[in-house]
Amino acid sequence: MIDWHAIDTVLLDMDGTLLDLHFDSHFWLEHLPRRYVELHRLDEETQAQLRSRIIHEKGTLNWYSLAYWSRELDVDIVALKREIQHLIGLRGDALDFLKWLQQAHPRVVLATNADRASLELKLPLTGLETYLDAIVSSADLGVPKEEQAFWFALQEVEPFDPQRTLFIDDNPSVLESAREFGIRHLLGIKQPDSTRPEKELEEFIVLDRFASILPQNLPPLQGEDTGDGTHG
Repeated sequence: MIDWHAIDTVLLDMDGTLLDLHFDSHFWLEHLPRRYVELHRLDEETQAQLRSRIIHEKGTLNWYSLAYWSRELDVDIVALKREIQHLIGLRGDALDFLKWLQQAHPRVVLATNADRASLELKLPLTGLETYLDAIVSSADLGVPKEEQAFWFALQEVEPFDPQRTLFIDDNPSVLESAREFGIRHLLGIKQPDSTRPEKELEEFIVLDRFASILPQNLPPLQGEDTGDGTHG
């Protein structure tokens, strides 16, 4: 599927691509609305109103900003996230994929809409940083991945050749934006949230497991045992 000799840069999304989206889905649609009502002593019906308010910001920097929601809702979003941080975990064989990339040639860059507060929570819990050459947040660039300006800004801080770049993301709007910019190799994710049904992205090839895009008959990773490599 992928000619790895034609790839110099691998751009990777975080939530829903490397990490199971279950944590974020549960937090924003269940945990936060419930705790918001509890903390402010509001009616239960307020939960539905808050869900609608959150979804209204989808695709904007506000949608991804923990500082924005902390300010708007008068709650400590990071503290509330820590209440369920045990749900933060890698998707399937993401760690094996990252280990292989580390031993192969591409430059590996995390290109995420998650803001720095989210990264500070998740990176220590997942160990992702060990396998990344760089981390770029849309909050740093002032524009989300859904917009063309993100890709121009990314290229300024992390130069890459779109024709020799692989980008993997679970968000079809982001993939469309990357395609418009000219990134040649694009892949989606079949099941970003392990607790929800698989997604169909009509215009993009989707991955179930990262192993499906690796060269066949790979030798074992150096220093690895032959266990099943299961990760939470």
